[in-house]
Amino acid sequence: QVQLVESGGGVVQAGGSLRLSCVASGSIFKIWLMGWYRQAPGKDRELVATVGSAGTTAYADSVKGRFTISTDNTMRTVSLQMNSLKPEDTAIYYCNGAINYSDTYYWGQGTQVTVSS
Repeated sequence: QVQLVESGGGVVQAGGSLRLSCVASGSIFKIWLMGWYRQAPGKDRELVATVGSAGTTAYADSVKGRFTISTDNTMRTVSLQMNSLKPEDTAIYYCNGAINYSDTYYWGQGTQVTVSS
């Protein structure tokens, strides 16, 4: 069994920063990809950022230059540094990982990020 647990959400004023973390645990022998998604009220879940096993990163256009995804060398811990936050960044943020097999994905329970104007 694989578990992803997020932490670090909260309430911040526009222009502020937050750092989210996600820890993967359980029976893991390979991590292919880790990422962050978010879902705002009334909207579909959307990709925020990903990091692959080779260290390649990708970002949604809406967060480029403001958010940074990073991992440790095991990829079991993935972080999302969010700077210059905007009210439109308000959402539940979910950690996601392609773990053990490249087509097997796991989700965390989500952490709320609220940016006040």
